[in-house]
Amino acid sequence: MSIDEKKKKLRELLSDIERLNRDVADENFEPAMPPGDALPGETPPDAFVVTDEGEVFAEEETKSKIMPMIPLRGLSIFPYMVLHFDIGREKSISALEKAMIRNQMIFLVSQRDVDTDLPTGEDFYRVGTIAKIKQMLKLPGDAIRVLVEGISRGMVDRIIFEVPYFKCAVREVEEIEYEEIPNRVAALMRSTLTRFEEYLNLSPKVSQDIFPSVASVDRPGRLADVITSHIDAKPDDKQTVLEAFDPERRLEVLNGILTKEIDILQIERDINSKVRTQINKSQREYYLREQMRAIQEELGQDEAIEDEIADWLKQLAELNLAEKTAQKIEKEIKRLTKIQSSSAEGGVIRSYIEWIFALPWNKYTQDRLDIGEAEKILNEDHYGLDKVKERILEFLSVMQLSSGLKGPILCLVGPPGVGKTSVAKSIARASGREFVRMSLGGVRDEAEIRGHRRTYIGAIPGRVVSAMKEAGSMDPVFLFDEIDKIGNDFRGDPASALLEVLDPEQNKDFTDHYLEIPFDLSKVMFITTANATDTIPRPLLDRMEVIEVPGYTEEEKVKIAERYLMPKKVKEHGLKPENVFVSEQTTRAVINYYTRESGVRNLERELANICRKVARRVVEKKAETTRVNPSNLERFLGKKRFRYNVIDDDTQVGVTTGLAWTSVGGTTLSIETAVVPGSGRLVLTGQLGDVMKESARAGVSYIRSLSDELGIKKSFYKDDDLHIHIPEGATPKDGPSAGVTMFCAMVSALTGVPARQDVAMTGEITLRGKILPVGGIREKVLAAHRAGIRKVLLPAENERDIDDIPPNVRRKLEFVLIRSADEAMKHILVRAAGAAPAVKKQAVKRRGAGGGKAGGGVSARADHDR
Repeated sequence: MSIDEKKKKLRELLSDIERLNRDVADENFEPAMPPGDALPGETPPDAFVVTDEGEVFAEEETKSKIMPMIPLRGLSIFPYMVLHFDIGREKSISALEKAMIRNQMIFLVSQRDVDTDLPTGEDFYRVGTIAKIKQMLKLPGDAIRVLVEGISRGMVDRIIFEVPYFKCAVREVEEIEYEEIPNRVAALMRSTLTRFEEYLNLSPKVSQDIFPSVASVDRPGRLADVITSHIDAKPDDKQTVLEAFDPERRLEVLNGILTKEIDILQIERDINSKVRTQINKSQREYYLREQMRAIQEELGQDEAIEDEIADWLKQLAELNLAEKTAQKIEKEIKRLTKIQSSSAEGGVIRSYIEWIFALPWNKYTQDRLDIGEAEKILNEDHYGLDKVKERILEFLSVMQLSSGLKGPILCLVGPPGVGKTSVAKSIARASGREFVRMSLGGVRDEAEIRGHRRTYIGAIPGRVVSAMKEAGSMDPVFLFDEIDKIGNDFRGDPASALLEVLDPEQNKDFTDHYLEIPFDLSKVMFITTANATDTIPRPLLDRMEVIEVPGYTEEEKVKIAERYLMPKKVKEHGLKPENVFVSEQTTRAVINYYTRESGVRNLERELANICRKVARRVVEKKAETTRVNPSNLERFLGKKRFRYNVIDDDTQVGVTTGLAWTSVGGTTLSIETAVVPGSGRLVLTGQLGDVMKESARAGVSYIRSLSDELGIKKSFYKDDDLHIHIPEGATPKDGPSAGVTMFCAMVSALTGVPARQDVAMTGEITLRGKILPVGGIREKVLAAHRAGIRKVLLPAENERDIDDIPPNVRRKLEFVLIRSADEAMKHILVRAAGAAPAVKKQAVKRRGAGGGKAGGGVSARADHDR
């Protein structure tokens, strides 16, 4: 039947109802024929009944109840069941309002298809529940929340009309009551309760607390209805229970539904139990992520990840890595396809893959093999440092001839400020390589070198791999700064971790804890810096080629200031070259009286101080050109801060001049000795270290063995006290190189023979009077030259170190190589006739030549005088 036909029929029915209402209202109305009468040959007409609302129905239809109807979607209501639901469709709201106007009774029936928004008479079941409206509440958005109570089952006899709401004739289905429950029904009740209890034990959605109240129901039909309302069954299954009018049949249907639901729950429990026993926490997360991935695939959100993974696999194929390395990376990439990318583990894997592809696999820079150009660049950036420059040029020369050479591992050792770090940058520029730097000062954690394992939260690669990523090539110049200041604690020993990095035989397969794959460091040019080698672990020092970077001489500092520092500071302070003029003598004054260092850092600061004051003068327009000379230097830098010992030509008894090495260069020591009556004590003052004290005791013992030859009374060690003092007592002093100096001072004091002040000496003394070699010869000789010394006594074995002294200094000094303390006395002690103290012929035979030319080389011994 079409909609137009339905509307036409509805209009005809309403017209008939209105006509009948008018007839009933007429007092003079008389029926055309008595009820029950009929014309001959016709069946008697049905008797008509008029309702309180004026509705007219046939008498047989009065057995049904006329009431509004609301179709429900995905919901079933049973008798004696109280629940609330929301309605929002216009027809349902109209039916609800009509029921509230009448007697609050309404018929609730389930739709066959929950997706139908505008149902017709064929779209819902015929059996439903007659319910009483208990409460209604209007919600935002024109929706209404209704609280109802099921009364009884009902069956639709006829739909009266569908517009403006569903109205139907509903026949109430009376519940079958047993005077005595049959045994079969009682058995079904027990079986149903047993299965329901089992269902409650398996289902997490229903509380087990409801079982006592359900078990107390003693009517079979009502028991079935109550249990059905609590189980999570399909709407069709619940409708089947609702349509079962016979309690026995209803219990049978419910038993079948419970059996099916219990089987499903048991299967779910078995699956979950097996999963819990076979997988760990991460695998359970994987199970959930798989569900999320399936949802994302339905939403179309997983395509970008698949494209990204395909791009990664393509990049991996282009890297041409070793087979094992490529397989491991490919495995990690494919793991990401099985894990939700937004999860924590997915983020770790993604970060790992991004680190892999960020590294410069098989990327090399083009070395600058033009030796002349490289040498020019090195000379542009630094003055001096000949040994370092020579070694780099040698490496570049070999690179021209052989491409398989491994990168050198150099250790530049020298005092602060001599340009160790900056020369590494120049090496990178000269060779055309990238430059990266890592400071090791204070590093105590091994993970700083090798990285953290990915099992830790926030794990990252070590700083070596991070620096290689920053460099963007496999062959950069890599500077490990301050390697002598590396530490260790409970977190590991970074120095031991560096053994793999700095070992040419191992670093080709360097393995970072985070990457867990080999990374080739064999082409890297490693350069390390240190102030001293004493604190560097011996195995680590053994892997490096040590190049001494000595402190600058005064001449070198003057050249550096004129060529590099002063032009740099003038430019930094916005000055022009014609605004300031600093003479060479002024630069020497700044070096000698305002700085005391081996490098040029403080010199650079003092020159910057001068430029600032000149800049102010320019801004204030006091002078366009400022000349800084020694006479007005104090106006710019203040009073002189340092002084250098200038030795005169006087001779004194018990006073000799020694040489010492310090961290800021060499210095001269004036060693004073006094002999006073006493009990034979040896008093040492001036903050002398244990090594110096031992050298003094060794000198005393050697003097006692020569007391006859020297004309010293044999009991001096019992009757007299020897007091040795080195001025500047606030400065700690230690080292073996003052042994011969203290010996000569004690001999001068005991014999009363004056000692020359213009002769300086250094060397370690033994009990047999031999002079052993010491270190720091270059710095000590420079200090002697600065103090006005004319003659320097050196151990004979230090002859090779004389070549390291600048030529202009060598020309101004006389070097005497000594092998014994007797030879030192010959040049230090001066009698009236100019002869040395009388000694035995055996001692004379031990004397060696006092002069001669020196050979090359660097002393292998270390000296720590302060």
